[in-house]
Amino acid sequence: MSLEALNERVITDLSYLNFRGPNWVRPLSHPEGHVYDVVIVGGGQCGLGASFGLLRERVSNILVIDENKEGSEGPWETYARMVTLRTPKYLTSIDLGIPSLTFRSWWEARAGQKGWEEVVKIPRGDWMNYLRWYRKVLDLPVVNEVRLKLIEPVEGGIHRLHIEGARAPSAQLLARKVVLVTGIQGGGEWYVPPVIANKLPHHLYAHTSETIDFDSLKGKRIAILGGGASAFDNANFALAEEVAEVHIFVRRKELPRINPIRQMELSGMIERFATLSDAEKYAVIAHFFKHSQPPTNDTFERAVSWPGFQLHLGAPWLDVEAADEGATVTVPQGKFTFDFLVISTGLLSDPALRPELSLVESHIARWEDRYKAPKAVTNPLLDAHPYLSPGFAFLSRDDKDPKLLNGLFAFNYAALVSCGLSASAISGMRFAIPKLASAVADQLFLDDREEILKDFFAYDKAEFVGEWPKKA
Repeated sequence: MSLEALNERVITDLSYLNFRGPNWVRPLSHPEGHVYDVVIVGGGQCGLGASFGLLRERVSNILVIDENKEGSEGPWETYARMVTLRTPKYLTSIDLGIPSLTFRSWWEARAGQKGWEEVVKIPRGDWMNYLRWYRKVLDLPVVNEVRLKLIEPVEGGIHRLHIEGARAPSAQLLARKVVLVTGIQGGGEWYVPPVIANKLPHHLYAHTSETIDFDSLKGKRIAILGGGASAFDNANFALAEEVAEVHIFVRRKELPRINPIRQMELSGMIERFATLSDAEKYAVIAHFFKHSQPPTNDTFERAVSWPGFQLHLGAPWLDVEAADEGATVTVPQGKFTFDFLVISTGLLSDPALRPELSLVESHIARWEDRYKAPKAVTNPLLDAHPYLSPGFAFLSRDDKDPKLLNGLFAFNYAALVSCGLSASAISGMRFAIPKLASAVADQLFLDDREEILKDFFAYDKAEFVGEWPKKA
């Protein structure tokens, strides 16, 4: 099957499901202009999947905005430096159960069934090309180069979105519902330890989430802090770009070996996470945090095969200081000097860290507000996560104005403790996106239920027109 034939098949398959059927949501007028029923912030894989999910719910007055240029959404063309995805190739995701929309269908349309059988893991660049195709074939309403600055609640169940960017249609958008589909960092910020951030000028280090000029580092020595999958991805990328030496420093005495995601994929944990009690959810994610996602075996073997690769275990950074044209790192084993440092220390999730939520974050419930964990498992990093509904809605920590948060959803990494592996892993999206779309649609319905019920009880259009006895 050619790609052109696959495109036709997608359209046909969706037509059988009455995709893009009539929108049922009542239009809302406002003196400032058009009101979108939903604005999705983020046009990466989850944002595309969420928009498709809403369209399947017959919620079509929607808009997706993304701050990146078209085709560069998400991490795949920026800071994701792995050769292949870590997710097994057979797992489905944003296709939402439509076979013709799966990555496999797209791949086989280009390379045939034999080509699919030869794939071990999905190449990163091909995954991004699949997302570009997915957006195009579904004709999703995405506007690029638009950045959200602030969410401002206004009367009437509306949120005013202050935006900016080269393609921003205006300085503001109005929306009844706002879904923050802002990726791994979208629930907080990337973390750089104070021993680095407070002591070094930024030109001597970069977090793995940042753009790194590896061309300027050719022939030089760099150090990477962290022992998870991302650290090894960056090590391989750097050495492939002719960096002379890459030293990975890990505080643990052994590399993580267990990947809990594999167990969760097979046990029902991902799709049924919402049924757990708060105590069980917290315990699961606390355990999950103890096991940093290890490098894949092929990534590790590739790294150790480079002559310039060095691994330092049991080597936390005790101190960092600027040196002549570089930085000196102190570990229990001694001091090392490098030309550049790469920080692979993950992120923090807390609504207070998000500028777009500055007007409402103080009202957002955190896990520490709703659940007090036993000392054996308590973790301040988990406590700062927002306490969300099973449908990813922000909930209020107080009774001052519970309507203030109505219509705001977090479909990003911050949902991890409340909703499990959902918007934080490809393996969770096929279960999470329908829940999100249904929750958003439910809110829209309930917001208008008085008028909907009034119309229902007043409905008197005759459908049956038969008569008895029949007239001659």
